Amino acid sequence: VKPNLAPGAATLGFIGLLHYRKTRHESRRITRRTTSQVRQIERLERILNEQKAIENDIAKGVRAPKMLPPPEGKVFLNPLLGTGVKQDINSGRAFLPESVFNKVGGYLVADNAFSEESCPIAGSILLLKGSPRMEIIMNPKNVKAAIVTCGGLCPGLNVVIREIVMSLYYNYDTTEIYGIWNGYQGFYTEGCIKKLTPHDVVDIHTLGGTILKSSRGGWNLEKIADSIEEHGFNQIYIIGGDGTHRGINAMVEEMERRNLSVFIAGIPKTIDNDIPIIDKSFGFDTSVEEAQRAIDSANIEANSAEYGVGLVKLMGRNSGFIAMQASIANRNVNVCLIPESEYELSGPNGVYSYILERLKIKKHAVVVVAEGAAVSCNDEKLVVPGTDASGNPILYDIGKHLRDGIVKYCKERDMNITLKYIDPTYMIRTVPANSGDKVLCATLAQAAVHGTFAGFTGFSVGCVGGSACFIPIDLMISTREGRNSLPGQRRVDLEGNYMWWRLMASTGQPSFINEVSLAN
Repeated sequence: VKPNLAPGAATLGFIGLLHYRKTRHESRRITRRTTSQVRQIERLERILNEQKAIENDIAKGVRAPKMLPPPEGKVFLNPLLGTGVKQDINSGRAFLPESVFNKVGGYLVADNAFSEESCPIAGSILLLKGSPRMEIIMNPKNVKAAIVTCGGLCPGLNVVIREIVMSLYYNYDTTEIYGIWNGYQGFYTEGCIKKLTPHDVVDIHTLGGTILKSSRGGWNLEKIADSIEEHGFNQIYIIGGDGTHRGINAMVEEMERRNLSVFIAGIPKTIDNDIPIIDKSFGFDTSVEEAQRAIDSANIEANSAEYGVGLVKLMGRNSGFIAMQASIANRNVNVCLIPESEYELSGPNGVYSYILERLKIKKHAVVVVAEGAAVSCNDEKLVVPGTDASGNPILYDIGKHLRDGIVKYCKERDMNITLKYIDPTYMIRTVPANSGDKVLCATLAQAAVHGTFAGFTGFSVGCVGGSACFIPIDLMISTREGRNSLPGQRRVDLEGNYMWWRLMASTGQPSFINEVSLAN
């Protein structure tokens, strides 16, 4: 039975239903917006609470990088956050459980990385762990990142470049990624800024060198800052050594002066392993491994001739870590000279006399010298005036000096020797990274990306005690390690580093100091 309805009642009912649905939809939308706003406020509070906790803990020994406020005034959930089950095969996002993310107080006690003489601050030292944060202060879609390599070559450079690109693209969904060709000068040189995609870098980890090309010099703060501002870069990743890091420190201050929200991270690169605080630099293990091949060749040459001498010159401008480590690992080295250890060439206890006596008894000798060892020669002034493009003093060629000096000394004493001189410098620094260095490169690259998204700037990444950390650059460039080291420099500590004594036990070499010198 149809109910009696007044004319137009059905139409009014339908309109009422539409009005009800519209009102309900608006109510839900407002509720969702309100909930979203509440969550945004909660995230912002968590970020601010972490920054406040870090600031409060500085008095307890925490050394934290500079922290910048969110550029857009709000924070975002890290795209990596997930349930612990990875379902998306096309990205590296939305799979890390909340337990993986760093919490407030995620510090590492780094006291063992410093000594009372080397560290500019007193008390216990805590460094921030280099892991991702659950809340990030940059919208990945609005990030425009730049990557640059500076200074000399080193195994692993391409691995770092690749992993920065991959982490930005796949982990954080950032697509505006650019490479700066030819070092610092590439910022202001036409044609040197080119976009990078995962396709461009997918295979470069198998190659030595750097696809971005590198150069020494080219430092011009004003031009670099103008370029960063003009191109709108807000994340900069700079791979380089101690000089490069001093440049990063100046860039951070310049960005602050210009009131620009630019987040700058450094990845320490030195084949000599001479950057302080960190356990070791990437590429060092690969370099030591390659150096051993040269020493093996020198040993074969020395043992294949009567009175044979194999002489190898290895890299090490101010520190002798490569020469020392490779000599210890090889076990066939008889003499090792490094910049940190003083020696004399002539005299009864000199290097030449020791090699001659060894040849009389053993019929062969293997000598390894670091390229910067000329500075530690006490009885001859071995210097060359001038500096290179990076401002470093030009090194006297100690390898050729020893080559000629050993032959001459032995010939004057009626011994004709066969000396083979091997300089594998450019072979060592251009080889691809080995598996251990590749893992280290990936760890550092990903930590740098995590750090910039978390809101830190003016920091470098490095493993301390086996864990990746964010290290303030002003701390890194002011810390000294080893006797007579400069700020931001690590040298072999002859008194505190047992590796040097292990070397002397392995080679059997004396101190190469004559009695007159000891008396003086």
